[in-house]
Amino acid sequence: MLAEIAACNAAFQVIKSALQNTGDIASAGKNIVTYFDSKAKLQKAVNSSGKSDKSDLEEFLALEQLREQEEELKQLMIYVGRPGLWGDWISFQAKAARERNEAAKEEQRIKFQRQAKIEEWIELGFTAFLIVGAGIALIIFVAFLVKGKAI
Repeated sequence: MLAEIAACNAAFQVIKSALQNTGDIASAGKNIVTYFDSKAKLQKAVNSSGKSDKSDLEEFLALEQLREQEEELKQLMIYVGRPGLWGDWISFQAKAARERNEAAKEEQRIKFQRQAKIEEWIELGFTAFLIVGAGIALIIFVAFLVKGKAI
């Protein structure tokens, strides 16, 4: 949790200074991605935490700090950036979130396919083992029958 907060704070400072100095958010592109990826990880960690080592107050304060930073970023985009920058930014965030979700789903799908393939090979190996074992047992049985008739 602390790593995500630190990454968000560092990226926010770069974004803020880029907007104030140039009025262009594109000059802080990598830091914008870092900020919102860290924010998404933090929110995911807070939402899925089992309350093991984090207190409710720490989580609340971390999310509140991010909310305040986003509000400041919104004001900067509206007053320092080009017209419509905030709306474009909201659209970009939504698109990026969809792409992250699709990538996560694709990763899960690939993982599931890999697991299914492994299970298929295990089943095939077990079936081959049973067939070979049954063949050997049949050969031994026939050998005993032939030996029994020879005596």
